Amino acid sequence: MPPSSKGKSRTSDSNVLPVFSNRPKPGLSYGLTRRILRFIGAIAMMSLLAFFLLSKRQQVTVFHTSETRKPPLYESFREAERHLPHYDAYEKNTTIKYFWAAQHAHSSGWGNVMQDYLMMALVAHASGRSFVFDDYIWNPDGSVYSDYNGKLIPSRIPLTALVGGPMVGGPMDPGDGTPLSVSKHFFDKVCPKPRIIRVEDVNTERMRFSESAPITETFDAWVETLKAVDDPCLSLDPSSNQVFDNWVFGKKQRMLPLWPTISHSPILTRWDWSPLIQSAYSRNRHLFKRFPSSSRLTGLIDTLGLSGPSDTIKGLLAIHVRRGDFEDHCRNLAEWSADWHAWNAFPEFIDKFEKPTDMSPEETTNVYLSHCYPTIQQIADKVKRVRQESQATHDLRYLYIMTNGPSPWVEELKTVLAKESPWESVKSSRDLELTWEEKFVAQGVDMLVAQRAEVIIGNGWSSLTSNVVMLRMAHGLLPDSNRFW
Repeated sequence: MPPSSKGKSRTSDSNVLPVFSNRPKPGLSYGLTRRILRFIGAIAMMSLLAFFLLSKRQQVTVFHTSETRKPPLYESFREAERHLPHYDAYEKNTTIKYFWAAQHAHSSGWGNVMQDYLMMALVAHASGRSFVFDDYIWNPDGSVYSDYNGKLIPSRIPLTALVGGPMVGGPMDPGDGTPLSVSKHFFDKVCPKPRIIRVEDVNTERMRFSESAPITETFDAWVETLKAVDDPCLSLDPSSNQVFDNWVFGKKQRMLPLWPTISHSPILTRWDWSPLIQSAYSRNRHLFKRFPSSSRLTGLIDTLGLSGPSDTIKGLLAIHVRRGDFEDHCRNLAEWSADWHAWNAFPEFIDKFEKPTDMSPEETTNVYLSHCYPTIQQIADKVKRVRQESQATHDLRYLYIMTNGPSPWVEELKTVLAKESPWESVKSSRDLELTWEEKFVAQGVDMLVAQRAEVIIGNGWSSLTSNVVMLRMAHGLLPDSNRFW
C-alpha cells in the first residue's frame, strides 16, 4: 500500500498569543492563530486520508486473499457502455454510419486482441464511420467463466474495463466530425440487419501472403471499400478471416510503411486507459517512484496519486520479462526464424535483432532465448548496460519489473538487480495491490506504467511490448527510450 506520510509536525505554544498594542487580549475561544487553525485543518484532513488509506488496505487485502470467490463480471461497466451520452442523438440521426468487425480476435492474450481492435478502429475512423466495439473475449461459447490453467477467469470482459478514449466512445480531436464509437449492444439496436461484407471479397492473396506487399495496400483498400458503401450499417462476415492476419504484425517491411498514415489518428494519439486501470495505477504509484516523506498535505495527496499521474514517470526504467510457457514459444520462434514485432523494429531504435545465420539449431535457439527468455544474469547485465548508456539523457533511479514469473523467481531477480547496480526502488508486478476487478485486467496496469516510463526494456517478440512501444512513439517519446533484450 502507499506509505503514510511521516514527518515533523509543525508545533505552536498554545499560551503564546499575538500581541496587539492597542487591543485587549482576545478570549480563549477566539485566540487561535491562523497558523494553529491551518495546523488543525491539516491534521483533520490527514486523519481522513489516513482512514481512506486503511480502508483501502483492508479492501485490497480481502480481494487479494479471496481466491475462492467467483471472478467479477463487470456489470457496471457493461451497463455504462449501453448508455453512452451520444446514443440518444445517434438513435435519432439516420445519417450516422457504423462499422462492426464481427470476427474480432478472441481466445488470445490481450496484446493480440488489442492489435486487432486498434487496426479495425483505425480503419473505421479513416473511413468516417463509427467504430463498433465489443468485449475482450477469451471464450466465445456463451459461458460466463472459463478455466485457465486451473483457475476461473471471466469468459468476457467489457472493453471499457480495460481502455478509454475514442475506441470506446471517447471524444475525437476538436474539429474531427467522425462519429463516436458505439457498443455492440447499441449497434444491434440501430442496425438489426446490417449489410455483410466478406473479408475474402476485399483481401487478395497478395495482401495476405506477399512478403513485399506493404500493409498500406490492405488498409487503403478497406478504407475505400467502406467509403464506397452508402448503407449506414456495415458488418464483416463473422466466419471470415481477420482483415489483418496476426502474423503480419511481425513483418516490419509490411507494417512500418503504415506508420505515417496511422500515427496521427486520434485512435492512437488520444488513447487512454480505463478508470479502473488508472485507479489501480494511482493507488500503486509508490511502487514506480519514491515520494519524499513529508507532513505537508500536498505530499500525502501526491503519494496517493490523487493529483493525477504525469505524462512520464521521471526516473523510471520499466522492464518486460516474460516467463512461464513463453520459453516454449521462444523455442518455436527460433524454429520459425521469426523477426521482432514490427513496432519493435523502427529503424531509429538502438537495439536491433539480426536473425542468426550459419549456426546449428542449438546455437540458433540459444541466440533467440537470450533475447526472448533471458536468464537472471542476462537480464541484470542488460539493465546495467542500458542504465549506463542512458546516463546522458535519462537519470534512471527506479526499476519496475513487468512479469508473470513466479514470486520466488521474481524475488531472486530483484535481489540480483539490486546487487548489480544500486536503485532507489526495485518493484515488480507481484508487488501490485489490486482489487478483485483490477486483478483480471492487471496487464493494463503494467502497460500504463510501461507507456509512461522514462525508459523501457521490452521483449521484441511480445505483442504487449509492441503495443506499448507503438503508443510511446505515437505520443512523442524519444526513440532511444525504447530498448529491447
